[in-house]
Amino acid sequence: MSTKISKKFFLLSFLPAAAYWYLEEAYPVRIALMAGLGLAFLEIALEYIFTREVHAISKFNFFLILALGGISLIGEDGIWFKLQPFFTGVLTSLYLAIKNLRGRSLLEEMSAGMGKVPLPGFLFKQLEWHLIVFLTLYGSWMLFVAIYMETGRWLFFKTAGFYIAFFVFMIVEMFWMRLTLKKHAEHEFKKKVLLANVHK
Repeated sequence: MSTKISKKFFLLSFLPAAAYWYLEEAYPVRIALMAGLGLAFLEIALEYIFTREVHAISKFNFFLILALGGISLIGEDGIWFKLQPFFTGVLTSLYLAIKNLRGRSLLEEMSAGMGKVPLPGFLFKQLEWHLIVFLTLYGSWMLFVAIYMETGRWLFFKTAGFYIAFFVFMIVEMFWMRLTLKKHAEHEFKKKVLLANVHK
């Protein structure tokens, strides 16, 4: 997928939540929900039209929005629709944790699939565990936001707020990785020196 198309889908992913927030104030909950669900369908349809494929995470989010939106429509309560970020964060964390415990790293597999593995395997796994913690904490925060805060704030934390938090997370991770790689290199150097002294 080209960078230009990726940016378009980045903006489109905001539409279901933005539509719900805008319509909730002036219309019945069912109208806001139907608009949000309709735009979620449009998002996944456009992804297929432009790329001839739908990524797994897009499918997951679409069916999650569809299920939670359906529950909200039945009960005429928008809270279920707003719980989508919570379920996305927690279920994604669970999936990554199970995969990691089985000795496999999704991040490492994705990098290998692109022909590049820029980091040592152990660093990929540690980064993934940090990502699991981040997604779990942010998902839990979104549960609090959905229940106790107004929809405008929920929209912010679902969209721009998440990307700001993730940007800060990645900055911290970059410093942590540099420190870890430095310590790893020092450990490997001492190990080689010790082996060289043993074999003298």
